[in-house]
Amino acid sequence: MPVPTTPPGTASSAPARRRRDLVNRLLSEVSAAGFLLFCTLLVWDLFLPVRLPGGWTTVVVPGFVSVGLVAYRGHRAAVEYRTTEPPEPVEVGVPVTGRWVAHNSPVDKTPSHGTHEYAQTYAIDIVAEPVAGRNPGFSWLWPLVRRSSAYPAYGVPLLATADATVVRARDGQRDHLSRSSPLMVIYLLVVEGLARSLISPWLVIGNHVVLDLGDGNYALYAHVMRGSLTVKEGDKVTAGQTIGRCGNSGNSTEPHVHFQLMDRPDPILARGVPFRWRGMELPANGRAFTAPEPEPGAAPDADGDIAPAPASDTL
Repeated sequence: MPVPTTPPGTASSAPARRRRDLVNRLLSEVSAAGFLLFCTLLVWDLFLPVRLPGGWTTVVVPGFVSVGLVAYRGHRAAVEYRTTEPPEPVEVGVPVTGRWVAHNSPVDKTPSHGTHEYAQTYAIDIVAEPVAGRNPGFSWLWPLVRRSSAYPAYGVPLLATADATVVRARDGQRDHLSRSSPLMVIYLLVVEGLARSLISPWLVIGNHVVLDLGDGNYALYAHVMRGSLTVKEGDKVTAGQTIGRCGNSGNSTEPHVHFQLMDRPDPILARGVPFRWRGMELPANGRAFTAPEPEPGAAPDADGDIAPAPASDTL
């Protein structure tokens, strides 16, 4: 029997939406508390002379509960996706210029990143490749890691995709070494990434900026370079304006741009929103594309970045 779906914009009443938000928030906070309790008990059992009652069972139960809550949170997001019709795609500008290659594209599948959590249903990853085949690839044996500066995407300007208001901006997390070998990918998935997802989605996302595009749509840029944001909360930005630089923070194997639209500014509570890029087709996985220069209204500054054009004189 087909699952009944709800038209876009009427997924639930206001009280039902508040209950959903409350449950999602509680699941996130309790899973974080469970993971921190697991870490505390593990350190206690390994290094303190006083043994815990119940031994290892006492240690591992909070960890299993935490992982289970994260899995349940993902299940809830998947059920909601199946029972709600998606909204119409929103047209926005491309967040970069130059030649790039798409990965984890919603053109090929949804959810594009294998999960509906954190409003990633229609998210896309893009990797800079100014010259075909010149981007450092995956290393099966050596080197295990590379510096972020070895990748052409690192430090590339990120552009506002529309006239918008900045509602969240954080760039204090470090840009780590790449996770571009089998051993380091396992480390990312099993240790580093799991710990981040259990503690806070913002650690998964890394440095980021969220733009309010209006009409209930929000753009999220993830894995931004540490200290690179040129905007702060409350700032008004124009389409094509530089808002930061591509980095390698959070759950990232190499410097790249993670871009998504969502219907709320908080990815814990939001649902993904489909989008299309103005002036070009949204690329499929593995497809190279060249993003056009920003539309008139934004121009390079003295350092070669893209800056808003100066306002004209007025009476």
